[in-house]
Amino acid sequence: MPSFPLLFHSSSAETIAWRDGTPVSVREFLADVTRLARALPAGGHVFNMCTDRYRFAVGLCATLVAGKISLLPSAHTPEAVRQLAAFAPDTFCLHDSAHCSVELPRFRFPSESGANAPDSGAETHAETHAETRADPNAEISVPQIDAEQVMAYLFTSGSTGVPVPHGKKWGYLVRCLRTSAARLGLSEMGACTLVGTVPPQHMYGFETTVLLALIGGFAFGNRQPFYPGDVAAELAALPQPRVLVTSPVHLRALMMSGQALPPVALALSATAPLTQDLARTAEARLHAPLLEIYGSTESGQIATRRTALHNAWQLYPELKLETRHAQGSANDRGDSADDVTVWVSGGHVETPVPMGDALELLDDGQFLLHGRKGDLVNIAGKRTSLGYLNHQLNEIPGVVDGVFFMPDAAPRAAGAASSVSAASPGPVSDPEVARVGRGEPVTRLLALVVAPDLTPADLQRALRDRIDAAFMPRPLIFVASLPRNATGKLPRDVLTALVAQHTRSASLAAQNGPTTLTFTIAPDHAAIPGHFPGQPIVPGVVLLDHAISAIGSALNRSLDACRVSSAKFPSPATPGTPLDLKFETTASGTIRFTISAATRTVASGVLAAPAPVEEAVAS
Repeated sequence: MPSFPLLFHSSSAETIAWRDGTPVSVREFLADVTRLARALPAGGHVFNMCTDRYRFAVGLCATLVAGKISLLPSAHTPEAVRQLAAFAPDTFCLHDSAHCSVELPRFRFPSESGANAPDSGAETHAETHAETRADPNAEISVPQIDAEQVMAYLFTSGSTGVPVPHGKKWGYLVRCLRTSAARLGLSEMGACTLVGTVPPQHMYGFETTVLLALIGGFAFGNRQPFYPGDVAAELAALPQPRVLVTSPVHLRALMMSGQALPPVALALSATAPLTQDLARTAEARLHAPLLEIYGSTESGQIATRRTALHNAWQLYPELKLETRHAQGSANDRGDSADDVTVWVSGGHVETPVPMGDALELLDDGQFLLHGRKGDLVNIAGKRTSLGYLNHQLNEIPGVVDGVFFMPDAAPRAAGAASSVSAASPGPVSDPEVARVGRGEPVTRLLALVVAPDLTPADLQRALRDRIDAAFMPRPLIFVASLPRNATGKLPRDVLTALVAQHTRSASLAAQNGPTTLTFTIAPDHAAIPGHFPGQPIVPGVVLLDHAISAIGSALNRSLDACRVSSAKFPSPATPGTPLDLKFETTASGTIRFTISAATRTVASGVLAAPAPVEEAVAS
């Protein structure tokens, strides 16, 4: 059977990674892989939760060398972990956290010193090996991997709520990433360093921040910078040429920050389409081309475009797109977009894969992307897509972030007609449903938006200039931030919960009494590590940030301009503990709030109106 090497670097002395600014050679990397492969416990499937990108990559390769399979779910919630265990009962968790509480057998990544903490509970640790350091003069052999060996299973959300696994074989991954390196121009660039703002556990980060380095012969940085200042610092700490691997939400925040950035040779983006304006701004600020990558978990990456210059996507060589009609569709009468699916096949795509997007095929392997097929909206006989609406919303000056949302259809009353039309748009009493005709419910669009410098009236006027009145959101909900995940996406279940929370809060606020909200800061929140080893607590600034955001959402207005005139933290809040946020607005407009864990107060404070201009200048 054909096989491919684990790494494609030309010399064992080449740098394959940078760990906190220190180079790691191929020789050192392979020594770490070999040690970990020998130390891994029994079990054929490994849930790789390592947050350090270097440890993730070592764990990924050690798992492959040991003949095991990595499991990379899109979420790390308790339910997702239970589903992993049901899929592969022999799964154990490989992690690099001092306080991992995943309900699986756990194996902590060995410390670099070789010292291991005592075993505790379901946790096991690597034994110390004599070959702690690689002999710089010793011969080194790069492992050869069978092309048919499954390296990892990545998961997509199933229609029944059960994640669907997609096996990725080593040979097809090698073929995909070698094609990608050539298309992105990295093959001609030579040695370069990949800097990723996205996590390695998701398909885009998995392919582009780890596999691309292994298979393309490049290096990668171990950190995952998030804030603009951190991105700039990470780029400055690494040698040129540098490639920034990011997403639209991260790129937008970076551009809006005004942060000075070290030069990069290339920027990459994926997970959602970029606007042309943002792409052009990014190229001007980065002084480098910006390429978008298009693909899916099922297919891997299949096309690219330089968005600042072109709308069309260019398919990878050896791949083919074809249109297939739904079984039983009336082709002679013309199919609707819902009856047509575009399939991709050939090259690194092992079996033909249906694409979930509405694609318009052009000549010479090019196509246009018109959004998700499931995003199509039909109101009052008019059709559009949520992708188009989101684009128009985010193009409005003053909008930092925003998303349209179509709630699940309301249950139809018995005997109601099977098809209804929306009345001409107007105010409705229910924020999600309008009633027309004989009283049948019609689901209405709503939108959540981060726009601290805009009033609702300003934003509504700007939207009316851009979209049809049938698609105007009701309500238009102002929030302090949107709950995007690490790749910048907004899972539907998270949006559904946020909208439900707003609806409840708005109803309570209308009663002119104290409002109580419940929330939880997850144990894997980015601010938890380091606060504090052995006794994790939620930093006070996180509690304040969440309180301001939640209160603003409940009141349907931005509180960004408000001042925190006082704040107290009488007792600590632990991650994962349900917290109650209670607030009320006084006659003067001051907002008083208290955050409690059961009967114990963990924080309290007062939000005051912004200072007048004269006062601000005087201070």
